[in-house]
Amino acid sequence: MKLHRLKMINFRQHAKTELILTSGITGIIGPNGSGKTTILEAIAWALYGNGAIRGTRDSIRFVGAAPRTQVEVELEFELAGHRYRVTRGLTTAAVYLDGSQHAIANSISGVNDLLQRRLGMTKSEFFSTYFTGQKELSVMASMGPTERAQFLSRVLGYERLRLAQDLIREQRRMIGAEITGLRSGMPDTETIERNVSEAESRLVEVIASSNDAGGKHAMALRELSEVTPKWEAIQKQREQLQRVLSDIALQEQESANVSAQIARIDKELTEIGPAEQEVVRLNEVVRPLAGYEAEVKELDEQFRQQGRRRTLIENAKILSEEMLALRERHSKLEQAPVLEEEVTLQLESKRKELEDVQTRLDQLRTEWVRDKQEAETKLGELRRQYGDAKSQRDQVVSLGADGICPTCNRKLGETFSTVVDQLNEQLQTLQVDGQYYRNRGEQLEKQPAELAPMEESRRLLMSEVAALEKKLTKIQIAVQELPLVFKELAAKELRLSETEKEIELLPANYDSARHQMVRGEIDRLAPLNKRLIQLSTAMERIPALQSDRDRLFLARETADVRLKELAVERASSAYSEMEYTRLRDSFEKGSQLARSTELAVVSAQGDVRSAQRVLDDAQAAQLEYKRVAESLKKLMDGRRLHDELDRTFADLRTDLNLQLRPELSDLASSFLAELTDDRYTHLELDNNYSILIFEDGRSKPVISGGEEDLANLVLRLAISQMIAERAGQAFSLLILDEVFGSLDVNRRDNVVELLRRIQDRFEQVILITHIDSIRDGVDQVIEVRHDEESGSSVVGSVFSG
Repeated sequence: MKLHRLKMINFRQHAKTELILTSGITGIIGPNGSGKTTILEAIAWALYGNGAIRGTRDSIRFVGAAPRTQVEVELEFELAGHRYRVTRGLTTAAVYLDGSQHAIANSISGVNDLLQRRLGMTKSEFFSTYFTGQKELSVMASMGPTERAQFLSRVLGYERLRLAQDLIREQRRMIGAEITGLRSGMPDTETIERNVSEAESRLVEVIASSNDAGGKHAMALRELSEVTPKWEAIQKQREQLQRVLSDIALQEQESANVSAQIARIDKELTEIGPAEQEVVRLNEVVRPLAGYEAEVKELDEQFRQQGRRRTLIENAKILSEEMLALRERHSKLEQAPVLEEEVTLQLESKRKELEDVQTRLDQLRTEWVRDKQEAETKLGELRRQYGDAKSQRDQVVSLGADGICPTCNRKLGETFSTVVDQLNEQLQTLQVDGQYYRNRGEQLEKQPAELAPMEESRRLLMSEVAALEKKLTKIQIAVQELPLVFKELAAKELRLSETEKEIELLPANYDSARHQMVRGEIDRLAPLNKRLIQLSTAMERIPALQSDRDRLFLARETADVRLKELAVERASSAYSEMEYTRLRDSFEKGSQLARSTELAVVSAQGDVRSAQRVLDDAQAAQLEYKRVAESLKKLMDGRRLHDELDRTFADLRTDLNLQLRPELSDLASSFLAELTDDRYTHLELDNNYSILIFEDGRSKPVISGGEEDLANLVLRLAISQMIAERAGQAFSLLILDEVFGSLDVNRRDNVVELLRRIQDRFEQVILITHIDSIRDGVDQVIEVRHDEESGSSVVGSVFSG
């Protein structure tokens, strides 16, 4: 693997950084915290995604970038003759091959899977091979013997053998569980054979019973077939006789109905006879009815118009009253605009007067409160001064003439009495002043006399202002109401005019007595007119009734003839009720016997099918037993195979582990000799995988910290080379992160020289360090520094000569 180009945008400290990486030894040099190791983290993130970074995905964004600013790393590298370009963002990833513009993978999971397959290594294997950090050099030193062996086995790929062995053992365990399950479910072979024999015997028995039931059913069917024709014939005779009797009953009923209809028609014709004279009389009586009906329509319309006229007159009266009230309201409201102006002026004057009184009141109250506070403050200060002076006088008196003055630190002597007199005089003065301010405070405890009438004046003014404000509000409402009242008055005047016009158009000549008389005549003549219509209709039906009477006489004669024919047919019937009963009993007995024998046949056939199923199940169990026995034999063979594989893998791991330490020791020894100028030519791993360094053929019992770092470094290089060789890839890339920590200048130069001498093994070496002195020994220098102004890392490249 060989790295060509790395580009970082808003990744950690790097706002925008691009590196061109070449063959040979490249030194990435810069102070701690400048962003050197972040370059390695960007490479790891491009290849393996979020699992290869510190912290969460959101924490890798450059702190100076906006919240939604793009975060991206682009890496170009060469592997197995192909050139890859990987781009990765917070939520995107893509891989391009050999300069193509079309991605061969374009999702995060797809890119991760593709790169791991192409590299042939997991993230941990990749870092164990190509990357070496300072803290990783002593990783084996902190392990116990078993842990060291497991670590080497894991990083060198031997762990895959253990995983394969674990899979074989798991598969063997599953095969064993399957064998146990098959054995626990297998029945006894003697039981299976006995079940088959018993099922065969049972089948023979039920077949014989089924044959016997079939014979009995055939005999019952023969007996039933003999009586069935006789039973069907007598049923037909019985049905024919019942039909004749039914027809006779129907004809008799029809003849009776026809006779009743003839009687009804005769009665109706008898009643219609005297109706002709009554029709003539009624025609004369009801002749005025048509005129009354036409007149009542006109009177009804006059009555409706009379009601409408009364309603309109009442509405006009109400409108007149409302208009009178509105005119009175309008006359009152007309003065509102003038009153509004007058009250507004009065209100402004009172407010100004109230404001002046309030200002004077506030000034007097402020002066009173200020004088009161000043008196209290003065009195407190005089009390403090009095206490200090009294304390000083008492101290001087207690010291006497021989004492030292507490103020000037000189002996009082002859000035003692003078000092005491001065202090007494000062106390007296303070006492007089204090009494004055005490009396002054007591005087100021009460409110000044001029405040009370002024407050009363303010209260009266506030009351007057409130009353004027209330009055002004009512006047303003009246001003707003004035156009509404005028508009409403005009509308009502228009409605009254329209109502009066409509009243004039309506007639006023309605005759209530005539209307009542006409309705009475109509009510008297309407029943007589109805009777007249009924009688006229009845007289019109006389020809139809006579025709119906003739038709009914003919129908009754036809029914009598049919009754005679049916009587003859009934007398000629050969049906016998006794013979019908005898044949019915014989048929029912035969049918019942046929059904019972049929059920016996069905039951016997069911027993045959059941016995056959039992036999089939027993035979299937016999076949299943043979199949399971065959499967069990295959599983036993498979378990023996897995036992042999388990032993083989165990032996292989043992052999590989025996070869591991000598091979690793030889590679590390060659690196150590070159690194120490042949001072130390041999390094060995003992049975506990502890590092032994030999000098002049003898093991050194104690090695220094620097020598231990060298030993760990060469061992780490040897491990990396073995991993690469066994992965089938050229070990062309080596990245060392801060591995010069405890090495002196000579050892650091030797490490760089060693790396240069083994360039046939490591075509590309990247050294990350804060030590500036190695720049002369490398082919390319990449300087990394932190820019205070932008807050990001800045990178520059320098090629050595």
